Amino acid sequence: MKRKVRIANLGGARAYILHRPHPTVQALERQLRAIGLEVVQCWPELPAEAIAADFLFFDVDQGFDEQFPWRPGESPMPMIALIGSEAPGRIEWSLEAGAHAQLLKPVGDGGAYSALLIARLAFEARQSLSAQIADLRRRLDERQTVVRAVTLLAARGKDEAAAYDQLRQMAMAWQVNFEDAARRVVASHDRQENGNDRRDLG
Repeated sequence: MKRKVRIANLGGARAYILHRPHPTVQALERQLRAIGLEVVQCWPELPAEAIAADFLFFDVDQGFDEQFPWRPGESPMPMIALIGSEAPGRIEWSLEAGAHAQLLKPVGDGGAYSALLIARLAFEARQSLSAQIADLRRRLDERQTVVRAVTLLAARGKDEAAAYDQLRQMAMAWQVNFEDAARRVVASHDRQENGNDRRDLG
């Protein structure tokens, strides 16, 4: 089943335009204000409050990494590239910077609304994917911790099934979930190991 695209209400959103003074900026601002956005122009740096912006338009032709106070591809808002020169190096830079949509310059009387919607949808999709990846990594880490805890308990003379059951009983006794119990077992073992290392070194 296809996912229904939600058309967002953009009225009241705040957009920053990171571009040198230019007729393109004036044309873009007119479009954005007509849609209902608040607009802030800046160049060559973003003010600190831009971190809370809803959208960021940025100049690809003269833009550079140091303009953004976040790592490439990790912007806290949708980013829309303003592209004049289609030189491969500049296009590549805009993609590495994390552009979610683009507008070709010179900007005329249209295009901003669709760019805003596409950028927001792409941004939300990237955020969702990042959250899924983070969750998978967390679950993998937890699984590895459980395996290590069971291995440590089994090293005390139990078979794997008995060690697993012991860990489950520990979780119930401590009134924590299975993964937290595993973390406690591993942390306790690591503390003992570090203590033994320090005594040996002494």
